[in-house]
Amino acid sequence: MPAAEPKLPLALVGAGRIAQSYVDVVAASDCVEVVAVADVDEAAAARLARRFGDARSFVSHGALLDGVEPAGVVIATPPITHGPIALEFLQRGVPVLCEKPLAVDTATAREMIQAAERAGVILTMAAKFRFADDVTRARHIVDSGILGDLLLFENAFTSRVDMSGRWNADPRIAGGGVLIDNGTHSIDIARFFLGPIGEVMAVEGKRTQALEVEDTVRLFLRSVEGVIGSIDLSWSMDKSLDHYIAIFGTEGEIRVGWRSSSFRQVSSSDWVSFGKGYDKVEAMGGAVRNFCHAIRGEEPLLITAEDALASVAVVEQAYASLAADHWVPVPTGLDAMAGPRARDGSAA
Repeated sequence: MPAAEPKLPLALVGAGRIAQSYVDVVAASDCVEVVAVADVDEAAAARLARRFGDARSFVSHGALLDGVEPAGVVIATPPITHGPIALEFLQRGVPVLCEKPLAVDTATAREMIQAAERAGVILTMAAKFRFADDVTRARHIVDSGILGDLLLFENAFTSRVDMSGRWNADPRIAGGGVLIDNGTHSIDIARFFLGPIGEVMAVEGKRTQALEVEDTVRLFLRSVEGVIGSIDLSWSMDKSLDHYIAIFGTEGEIRVGWRSSSFRQVSSSDWVSFGKGYDKVEAMGGAVRNFCHAIRGEEPLLITAEDALASVAVVEQAYASLAADHWVPVPTGLDAMAGPRARDGSAA
């Protein structure tokens, strides 16, 4: 029996709420290990490093770069810092897995992509829902054609969360509010099923938390292929749905849920179960595993740097729509990079 490949040594930048989630992900991985953690809060970095066993801790990503040579890095810091931190790692030839959003604007995202291309290393965004087993199964069902031509996509990420004092609600750090925060996931999911997005319109709801940013938004979109969609995002209400994705076609519909997933064809009244719901560790683990295998050259990235840029572009245009109060086109030079959808889920 051949010996298992040694685990790839990863660095983790950030020791906050998102970074903590990687403890269970890495513990369950047979592909990677975390050897170093950096955070501006030295004590927080040290505490998180201890949870990874023998990992070293650093007070800055620069000090980490000077102290270790990781095979890749996970950036789990607030969005406004993604660009500057990623650029330093990319310029040193270190592959980057960046938490969403890739950047707060397309200019920064493009700069990151160009740096990755110059260094000849991979850059990807940790859009975990694409790696959720039920989402993957749903994509295969949609691509099989049994639901007919797609007509409508719906997604909702809504819950009551007190955002006072959290950086996610500070536009100088997060780049916006719930639209860029939860909405980045939503847009990546929409693109996964529908392909490139052609235009968007965002409508803000009543602000109830006295924040500087939007806390409730309804986003409308139309794909390049003409499928319409709606996305509900909120930190101030909970729609209490048992599913977070619903897709309707001429021959049926499909629902991807938190605890189970199913589809129904028009020709039958029966719902067919195909999944057991959402598992956060499994989904995040899929993103890390894909990153690991891509570094080793064993498989392509599921979420390319161009995919990540396209999500940034749609978010950027959605904010333009909020300001203009009408539909706004998504520049095709940005989102069309994804190419037409292939049946296997990759870019054609």
